Parts: sequence; C-alpha cells; structure tokens
Amino acid sequence: MKRREFIAAATAAAVPGLGWAQDAYPSKPVRLIVPFPPGGPTDMMGRAAAKALGGQLGQSFVVENRAGAGGNIGTDAVAKAAPDGYLIALAAISSLAIGPHMYSKFPFSAEKDLAPISLVGTTPCAIVANPNAPFSDLKGLIAYAKANPGKLSYATSGVGTSNHLAAEQLQSVAGIQLTHVPYKGSSQIVPDLISGVVPMSMESSLVTTLQHVKAGKLKAIAVTSAQRAPAWPDVPTVAESGYPGFAVESWFGLVAPAATPAAVIQRLHGAWAAGAATAEARSSFDTIPANLRVTTPTEFAAFIHAENQRWGELIRKLGIKAD
Repeated sequence: MKRREFIAAATAAAVPGLGWAQDAYPSKPVRLIVPFPPGGPTDMMGRAAAKALGGQLGQSFVVENRAGAGGNIGTDAVAKAAPDGYLIALAAISSLAIGPHMYSKFPFSAEKDLAPISLVGTTPCAIVANPNAPFSDLKGLIAYAKANPGKLSYATSGVGTSNHLAAEQLQSVAGIQLTHVPYKGSSQIVPDLISGVVPMSMESSLVTTLQHVKAGKLKAIAVTSAQRAPAWPDVPTVAESGYPGFAVESWFGLVAPAATPAAVIQRLHGAWAAGAATAEARSSFDTIPANLRVTTPTEFAAFIHAENQRWGELIRKLGIKAD
C-alpha cells in the first residue's frame, strides 16, 4: 500500500499540473491585481470579474489596485509572482500589446512571462467634441482637418494609450494631421473639453463622457469599434462613416504567471466562463459600459500575439517612444 502511495506521489510530482488537479484549488483567497486606480472603468471591470470568479469557485477574489506606468507596474508584479494561481491580474492592451513596443526596456514579455486565461471585456474609443467645434460628424471633422493641417488638437489620457493609437490610425487612413495633447487621465480631459481648452478628444471611457453628451455639454462624433456601442446606439462608427474595416478597441483580460499549472488555468477559465454567463455579470458590464468577452486560453494567446503584431507595426512606423 505504501509503495502504491509513493508511486502516485512521484507521478504527481513528475507530471506538471497533476498534483494541482488533485488539490482543491483555490483553498485560500486569490488576489486579483487591477493595474489602474480605483473607481475607473477598468477597476469596475476587475471587481465584476472578481465577484464572478469568487461566486463560481466558492473563494474570495480580492481586488488589489496597483496603478502606474499605464498598467505595467501591476502586470509586471504578476509576471514575476509565484505561479501558484493565487496572484492574477486583469491586464490591459497597454501592457500586453502596446507598451512592449514603446519602451526600450520593458520589464516583462506578455507572450513569455504570462499565461492567458481569458479575454474579459472590450470598450470602444469615442471621438467627442466641444459643442462649438466646427463639425458635428466625422465627415466634417476630416474636412476641417484637411483644410487646417495640424491646427486641430485632440486630447487623450496619455502617449501610447489605445485611444492615442486609435487617433494615429485614423490620421493614417484619412490622410489628416492632428495635434496630440496628452493628459494624465480622463477626469482631467472632460473639464477642458467642456470649456473649450481642447476642441476634441479620443476618449476611452464612455462612462466618463456619456452624461455630458446627454446633457448637451459635449457632442459625440463617432466610436471606433466595429459595431455601434450599446450605450451609444445613435452614434455611428468610424467604419460606417466612410472608413470600412476601421476597428480599434481597448481590451482587458485575465492573466497569471507563465508557469502556472494548466489545471489551475483551466479552472480559472471555467469559472470566468460560467460567471460571465450570469445576469449579474452582464448587468455589471452594461453599467461600465463594456462588452463582456469570454475566450479560451489558447484563443486569448492568439489574440495577444495578433495585437502585438498590429500595434508593433504601427508604433515602429510612427516612431512613437515613451522613454
């Protein structure tokens, strides 16, 4: 009997993930890092994901905000963490597909140091303007920009953010030249946009500007997603405004340290897939507002690779550097 027990233990140790599969994971609270400040849409998404995971696995998922460097600090902490499944992150496009191509020394490799679990949510960028801006739709914006090259400025929440690159891609396909005015966050942009300090912005947080658009303090020009945003059903997409195929979205997904056992990754993925199917999760994402997403770990890995190829090419072409 003892010999059989010894052989079973040795087999579990020799086969990666087998011992984990036999354990009752998670047996203690799991920390979920949101690499952005509390209160914003990414934080809301992270808390919704934590609640969904905890509800499925019967264990607490505690959100820990570690903001800084566009999400890189918190994501790097997970890339270097013990691969035991008890520290994961809701990482963003900024850290997984944009930052690696903008910094000469990036602290981790999204494709080598992290294990994808699932895509969680996407949000479109929105072109929003001051009510007195000399255009009310994308066609008018493009015409004004062509007549006044470099004179039309736009605000974003920072260099290298998804909304910055969305604006750069728009300039490329439309053949226009805009002037970028980077801010440190959406909360600082809105007052200047309303007052006319900047005439327009490429905004990645619809919830920040939606109330002001409804109140007539701002006007929505277009959204950058392939389909219209459910929260803004009357606002056309860039694609349907004359640029077919144009699609840029911010995206966020669950990741763990690269060497995390496959059994743990699959357990976390299964919990998210089940949790995302609940009415509570759907309601939470509608409130953000964001599009709720579920992919397999393999699909998410392929998505991260494709996004690195896409944005890496654009960043090199434009020579954008963050350091």
